[in-house]
Amino acid sequence: MDSIHIETVVNHQCILGEGPVWDQKRNRILWLDISEGHIHQFTAATNSFKTFSVGEMVGAIALSGQRLIAVTENGFSFIDLENEAIENIIDPEQHIAGNRFNDGKCDPMGRFWAGTLPLTEDHPGGSVYTLHSDLTVDKKIENVSISNGMAWSLDQRTFYFIDSPTLQVVAYNYDNNTGAISDRRVVINMDVSEGFPDGMTIDTEGMLWIAHWGGWKVARWDPNTGKRILQIDLPVSQVTSCTFGGENFDDLYITSASIRLTNEQLQKEPLAGSLFVIRDCGFRGMPAFEFE
Repeated sequence: MDSIHIETVVNHQCILGEGPVWDQKRNRILWLDISEGHIHQFTAATNSFKTFSVGEMVGAIALSGQRLIAVTENGFSFIDLENEAIENIIDPEQHIAGNRFNDGKCDPMGRFWAGTLPLTEDHPGGSVYTLHSDLTVDKKIENVSISNGMAWSLDQRTFYFIDSPTLQVVAYNYDNNTGAISDRRVVINMDVSEGFPDGMTIDTEGMLWIAHWGGWKVARWDPNTGKRILQIDLPVSQVTSCTFGGENFDDLYITSASIRLTNEQLQKEPLAGSLFVIRDCGFRGMPAFEFE
């Protein structure tokens, strides 16, 4: 990894860039600016950059046929980028004014998991929910401070989850048929000097790639040993998430944020909020699971 080349994908910087998703069918990368309520898309083949304004904060997206499934200020929604249409589904936290959705992904069976956080980010008032194919919702995890990265093991028997302020990655036994989780345990403990664990993805060797908020890096962690085995330093401090994309899923896309940085800090990291890519990074990911 000594000769890696970090590129900015497009000349655009987000306030709170997050949630990258590779759309294999359309050969494009999708990502969010949560606080601006924007869904960005970039197609390299045509050098096309487009932005859809949701009109409210959008916390996460996943693929769903010709549409996206998303979590916004109004809870779970379908979003059709081509027709610029939004269809609200259900809001499991309609009664909680001080929360918002933050991150989410589909599991191997096509359920959409998404978590919330208190806007004050100062107490464990969030939860993690699952939206099923019949558009019903269950609550999976309670007492979450800042719900973040999610991943499923290659054998589809383990669910990994990050609640950022804990500086931990936890694992649960996962039942692929029912979506049930059990037997919570800590598999990675980080020192605060690493920054806070944020978004996460998994590679074809079962290793976890974690974005380090405040840590100026993404790192590859072994959930079996709890050890960091590789890190890629970045020119920005607030690294938010990562995913694999490209024709062979060997391009690593990385989102970042500029939110709450002072003018002095922004002068030191002028690319804050950019979407980065490391092409042919030496590792491979897999297609994103879609909502069924």
